[in-house]
Amino acid sequence: PRRCAAGGIGQPLSLLLATSPLCARLHTYDVVPVVNGVGVDISHIDSNCVVEGFAGDFKDKEVSKQALYKALEGMDVVVIPAGVPRKPGMTRDDLFNINAGIVAELIEGVADVCPKAMVCIISNPVNSTVPIAAEVLKRKGCYDPKRLFGVSTLDIVRANKFVAEKAQMDPTKINVFCIGGHSGKTILPILSQVEPKVSLSEEDIVALTDRIQNAGTEVVDAKAGGGSATLSMAYAGFRFASSLMRAMSGEKDVIECSYVPSSITDVPFFASKVRLGPNGAEEVIPFENLSEFEKDKLEKEVKDDLRSAITKGVEFATSSL
Repeated sequence: PRRCAAGGIGQPLSLLLATSPLCARLHTYDVVPVVNGVGVDISHIDSNCVVEGFAGDFKDKEVSKQALYKALEGMDVVVIPAGVPRKPGMTRDDLFNINAGIVAELIEGVADVCPKAMVCIISNPVNSTVPIAAEVLKRKGCYDPKRLFGVSTLDIVRANKFVAEKAQMDPTKINVFCIGGHSGKTILPILSQVEPKVSLSEEDIVALTDRIQNAGTEVVDAKAGGGSATLSMAYAGFRFASSLMRAMSGEKDVIECSYVPSSITDVPFFASKVRLGPNGAEEVIPFENLSEFEKDKLEKEVKDDLRSAITKGVEFATSSL
């Protein structure tokens, strides 16, 4: 079954969002009836957030559309974790055929009901689903590249944790940024520019890069067929949405990494540091001074895989919609 707010990411993500003082109203949507109960359950916590669940029906497209459109009314931020999770042996790309269509349907709803909303896509493969969303919004005449984000924050969260463990530091006091995409070798942690500076050997950098790139598979294998990274992804999604809401509320110099429409490289969608503001992505921040290891990875591994994933998403959108 397809899952959105009633799924492994959606439920903990909704709970975290409901605790935020920046979230005044939270609508949860899914195509299974339990989402109504998720809404009621979360509505009982003692926060100021008003929570309501909206259930579609995966057997009835019209019922689902009506519920989705009600859920989207008046929304300023839309976070999409919908789709099926990975299982052992699967890549994020194996999810494409199912999740691509789900994301396209949800983005159609956003375009019709809340076209000015900030759209944050978690559904994998993010390298392809964000371009799909862009194509749908273009066709609907409401595409604003500053308001579309692929949530790659989990790569940052993992990089911070793994580097901090290696350096025996507090992970809350460390900042690693990642560029490229949000899948396997397209994830490029910039370990030469960790803040504060840490001492890492060449062997450390190779091992850490590999672990950060394949951390999702580490979780999939550990869950032994029971799903993929859900709790850490919910935390990362909450972190990104919170940063975005802070920026929308007027806080200055809010910076997060995100996979966005970009012109800082010759690849049209690219993850990098983004300065957030009231209108979304105020600035896509260029990167510089990469190490030779990082430059080599970027040119020989990251870009080609990204271009392929982007093309796949665009071709799906133009041929299927």
